[in-house]
Amino acid sequence: MADPILVINPNSSEEVTEEIRLVAAAYRLPDGPRIECLTIAESPRTIATDDDVAAAGLAVTGLIESRPDASAYVIACFSDPGWDTARTRTDAPVIGIQRAGVLAALGAAENFGVIALSEHAIPRHLKRYDEIGVRARLAGEVGLGGVSALDAGASDAVYRDTEAAGRRLVDKGAQSVVLGCAGFSPRRRQLEADLGVPVIDPVKAGIAMALGLVAL
Repeated sequence: MADPILVINPNSSEEVTEEIRLVAAAYRLPDGPRIECLTIAESPRTIATDDDVAAAGLAVTGLIESRPDASAYVIACFSDPGWDTARTRTDAPVIGIQRAGVLAALGAAENFGVIALSEHAIPRHLKRYDEIGVRARLAGEVGLGGVSALDAGASDAVYRDTEAAGRRLVDKGAQSVVLGCAGFSPRRRQLEADLGVPVIDPVKAGIAMALGLVAL
């Protein structure tokens, strides 16, 4: 059997990890690698601050070092904690869902917008867009005011705010929208129908990229 692909939830919300498992289930192939979804139990329930990202990055890197049996690793947090360091600790692909989600969005449209959990995350995300070289194709990013990763996919009130944020991005010219947290996953299909543009679940994008790289 092929070595597993590890999908790592850098926050401690097991409920969010269960949502990630549901996403991963759609990508399991009879002859493909097993997809294993793990939680960083010692992390906060939502990765919100720069300190959270730094702490989660250390934990993600440690987990990757402890699991050299994997064929690829997916970091399922939109801030891609630990991505830079983890890539130096393994020869296997390490995929951050922010990068994967943005690249998938640009495969679907000429430009993209992003819905973040909080406005405070936007400067951190912008640095990543500059690193990838896609800042010129960003129509905008909108934060929801600091909701939790779990509420992003479970709360009807948060969904109403998410839809409003998506409409603001479409009004700004976004031709595709990236969900800026793994927790949004249960709402992707509904949001895409309501907005009328492609809506990208970055966890799906990350797993798909991992499968492709392992196949190559």
